[in-house]
Amino acid sequence: MSDGLQAPLSGRAFRDAFGAFATGVAVVTAAGPDGPVGLTTNALTSVSLDPPLFLVCFAKDSRTLPVVRDAGRLAVSILRSSQESMAARFATKHEPEHKFHGIVLDDLAGVPAIAHAAAVIVGEITEIHSGGDHDIVVLRCTDVRSDPDAEPLLFVHGRFGG
Repeated sequence: MSDGLQAPLSGRAFRDAFGAFATGVAVVTAAGPDGPVGLTTNALTSVSLDPPLFLVCFAKDSRTLPVVRDAGRLAVSILRSSQESMAARFATKHEPEHKFHGIVLDDLAGVPAIAHAAAVIVGEITEIHSGGDHDIVVLRCTDVRSDPDAEPLLFVHGRFGG
C-alpha cells in the first residue's frame, strides 16, 4: 500500500497506532454494596455539551462494570501527574479492598472519587452499547469539580509521560 498502512491489520498494530495518541489517565469509581470499586482507564471522552454527555469504555469482563451498571452512576477522577502510582494500582486485577487500601476518597454527589484529582466528573448512565470486546457506557454529567492549574498524568506509547 502506498499510504504506509500495513495489511492485514493485527491487534498489536492497531494498539500501537492508538498508542501514539497521548491521553489523560483516569480512575473510574462507583459505590457497590460491598464498598467502592474502581479501575484505571484512558478510554473516555466528552460526547455532547447540551446535554453534557460523556462516555467510558469497559472491557466486557471487567469486575467494575456490573457494579457500575447496578449503581447507575460513577465518578471519573482525572489524575494529576503526581498520581502515577494511583493509576498503576487501579490498573491491576486486585480485589477492591486492596486497590482502595490507604486511598483517600472524596464523596462527590454520593459517589466515591479519588481525592486531590485534577478533575472529577460524576455521571448517571443514559445508555450502554456493545462495542466488540467492550461496552460503551454513555453518561449524563451531574456534577463536576476541576483544578485548572493541575498538571494531568499522560499516557503515550504504552507508558506514562508526556
